[in-house]
Amino acid sequence: MVTALPPRTAAAPTTVPVTGLRHRSWALAARFDRELGDPCDEATVFSYEHAIRLDRTETFPDEICAALNTWGLAHYYVPAAYGGALDDFQDLQMLIRTAARRDLTTTIAHGKTFLGSLPVWVGADAATAARLGGLVRAGARVSLGLTERTHGSDIMAGELTAEPQGRGYRLNGEKWLINNATRGRLITLLARTSPAGGPRGFSALLVDKDDLPAQAWQCLPKVHTHGVRGADISGITLHDALVGPQTLIGTEGSGAELMMKSLQVSRALCPSLSLGAADQALRLAVRFSRGRELYGRHLADLPLTRRTLAEGFADLLLCEAVSTVAVRSIHALPSELSVTAAAVKYLVPSLVDGVIDRLGSLLGARSVLGQQYAHGMYQKIARDHRIVGIFDGNSLVNQYALVSQFRSLARAYLGPDDHRPGLAMLFDLERTLPRFAAEGLALVSRYGSSILGTLPGSVARLSAMADRAPALAGAARRAQQLGDAASELHRRMRRVAPTVADASAECFTEARRYALCLAGAACLGLWLHSNEAAEAECSSGELWRDGLWLHASLRRILARLGMQDGQDGQDAAADDGVFDELYERLVAHYQQGFLFSLLPCPIAEGPPSC
Repeated sequence: MVTALPPRTAAAPTTVPVTGLRHRSWALAARFDRELGDPCDEATVFSYEHAIRLDRTETFPDEICAALNTWGLAHYYVPAAYGGALDDFQDLQMLIRTAARRDLTTTIAHGKTFLGSLPVWVGADAATAARLGGLVRAGARVSLGLTERTHGSDIMAGELTAEPQGRGYRLNGEKWLINNATRGRLITLLARTSPAGGPRGFSALLVDKDDLPAQAWQCLPKVHTHGVRGADISGITLHDALVGPQTLIGTEGSGAELMMKSLQVSRALCPSLSLGAADQALRLAVRFSRGRELYGRHLADLPLTRRTLAEGFADLLLCEAVSTVAVRSIHALPSELSVTAAAVKYLVPSLVDGVIDRLGSLLGARSVLGQQYAHGMYQKIARDHRIVGIFDGNSLVNQYALVSQFRSLARAYLGPDDHRPGLAMLFDLERTLPRFAAEGLALVSRYGSSILGTLPGSVARLSAMADRAPALAGAARRAQQLGDAASELHRRMRRVAPTVADASAECFTEARRYALCLAGAACLGLWLHSNEAAEAECSSGELWRDGLWLHASLRRILARLGMQDGQDGQDAAADDGVFDELYERLVAHYQQGFLFSLLPCPIAEGPPSC
């Protein structure tokens, strides 16, 4: 038997009690993890061992999802305006990350309700949104019916139709590879409302299966998958299903635009899943390396092991930095989310896949065996995380979203800053974010990327700081290299200027480089605006002091851009010292029982014991 969480009354709180942590979202995550119970204790509902058992039998995590509902996680899927607890997307980011650290399958299965509800929060009338908010808070599952069997990512080729029938619609067709299609009560559908299709030929509808007669719909069989084995990946077929006019979200013909805007928000949040997976993979690798004897020494004593772990930590921190800036962009810079979200949705899952692969080399055979080490958690993380780069637009879809905006991105680079009032708010973790304004979302960014536009100024500011504080010299040199790389990249982008139909393979290479440069700019902005406050936190200050995490993150970005060390070896020697120190910070986080994060956040299991 597993122990249940204590029942929670009414709605989840919208404010976070003081826990000794300065930053609200990290404090919320710490409380959430603590109240879920120790995941190393097999009697805990949301334990590692329980998640592994469910994976082996491909069983849906009903009991764990019920525990998450009892805690009140679903309240954070609903904006405060509609009765929920969501008024800062950074809170949701940290909650998703915390749950994903325990199990990706459960987090994806439970969190899909937020994805299915997003089009309603973005485009529906207040009455529809309030009604859905009540259902979600009560535990109703919502799925998103976007993809179809023969069209995949090409949503504009969708064949499910919504023909006018009186004041409502008659639905016919199939949606496939839909998370929670079988178990979900409600489904948000993208349906063809004009036979000709096209940008204005699709509409979004929120369909409640409880309102349909049994013969009007049929769920498709569960699809057996390599990862997230317990999730409800299935589909639904609709046969002359009659729905009323209240199911329409927004206006008829606005469905494609509404979906694309909604996906910008979800793509900015998806990297939270990757951060959770990376934390657990790194924790397992550190634990194994410190306990494994090899050649008469512990594996962790070997220089290559320490460098591999430190580089994995650096990758996790740079992913956290750019993900944090992206999520804050939902509030502070929604008009540019088409760029920011595409970049992080491609970049972070790709980097974390690489981290998991490299750390797996330290575990050797135990990284793929089912029950030989930590219940077989590592191989499950590796399998489960592969899906993160696929849903909500795969890596190529998100790279193409950048390629299609190359002209405006190159033209706006280094443009005037007077139209960018939210920049300081993006990077300063002490600043309160404004209310999310869905009307600020845009299909393309008119002004390019303000985040990347800050890069030259950030480089100059860090260089000036290094003149006064020599310990920052290494980070300043790396920042200058990144600035040079970004300038050259934009010059090439201006020459390429692809059309929609003729994007070359090199364009996608440039899109990947663009995402790396944007990540570097985010790291610089975050450190410059938040380092003083972060250094004051005794549990995270040493990560921020002298630009430690910044230097390491920039070095990892430059390596992927193909930038070489200085010929005199000065830069290489500085990097060695940085990664040696970063390894010590990694071990300190591990021994203290803290999340591997830029800011302090204790985890439920505390210091290592399992």
